[in-house]
Amino acid sequence: MIELAHPYLLVLILLPLPIRWLSGYRQSSDAIRAPFFSRLQELSGESLRRGATIKPRSLLQGILLPVSWLTLVIAAAQPQWLGTPIEQEQSARDLMVAVDLSGSMATQDFTLPETTLKVDRLEAVKYVLRDFAKQRKHDRLGLIVFGDKPYLQVPFTQDHNTWLSLLDETELAMAGQSTVIGDAVGLAIKLFEQSDIENRVLILLTDGNDTGSTVPPIDAAKVAQSYGITLYPIAIGDPESAGEDALDIATLQRMADITGGRFFQALNPQQLSDIQARITEMEPALYKSVSFQPRRSLHHYPIAVFVLLYLSYFLSAILLRRKQPKAEAADHA
Repeated sequence: MIELAHPYLLVLILLPLPIRWLSGYRQSSDAIRAPFFSRLQELSGESLRRGATIKPRSLLQGILLPVSWLTLVIAAAQPQWLGTPIEQEQSARDLMVAVDLSGSMATQDFTLPETTLKVDRLEAVKYVLRDFAKQRKHDRLGLIVFGDKPYLQVPFTQDHNTWLSLLDETELAMAGQSTVIGDAVGLAIKLFEQSDIENRVLILLTDGNDTGSTVPPIDAAKVAQSYGITLYPIAIGDPESAGEDALDIATLQRMADITGGRFFQALNPQQLSDIQARITEMEPALYKSVSFQPRRSLHHYPIAVFVLLYLSYFLSAILLRRKQPKAEAADHA
């Protein structure tokens, strides 16, 4: 199917008509010299005026000019070939993961499946998130790490391989020793605010309690709820720990309730995997259809016709001029 990108430019086809009408040019014609010219001028009511004359147009010129103008106007209107409409399904969800990198995440109290080796809590989180990313093939994933301050490790992206690579590069205490849960949620809110996706999910993994956020976690959860963000806090590690390493389960539970999410607690990698699977069930794949039609510009075709017409005309004119001297020489002979 062909359509014009600028169909209103077709009105230019009529432009030569007013130009011809307003022009001072006159076409030459045979005339008779009369001694009573002044008398004829008075009778006709015409006055003397200056003007230019042009030679009579040939039939070829009469066809070439309007056709050439037509090709230029069509090229300016930019004809386009519309291909078959293509529909694509894109994720309608942004999913941000916030991972605690405080010093307490170095505690080696997790055993990975199919092994007897003890690993630290961060390594267990990485192990589970690798499988989780594979289950969220169509979601845009983001990654925040936090300690003394929250930092954006990966902005929202559908390139899950890059997301996993940057997750593997995270290290214990690289963001500091503390745990600023409220500030991590605040950073996530800013990132979600820049997105036009309405379905927003934040998964927060931590093994401690808030230790001095600028925005208290409960207040941050209330702001998140106003932006339509569903929060799933996951507490990992020993629930009986004390001091700065103690889990503030009541606060995490309250944050989940405010945003319409759910609080989870994991004491081992298997529980952590089960939690990720439950979140996947509660937040199933969500798509939006995006339709577009491929467009291919055809404006170069009328331009090519214009060039070929004029090249043909000038070549034929050159050939005719070369033949005329030969014909005149033959007549004189």
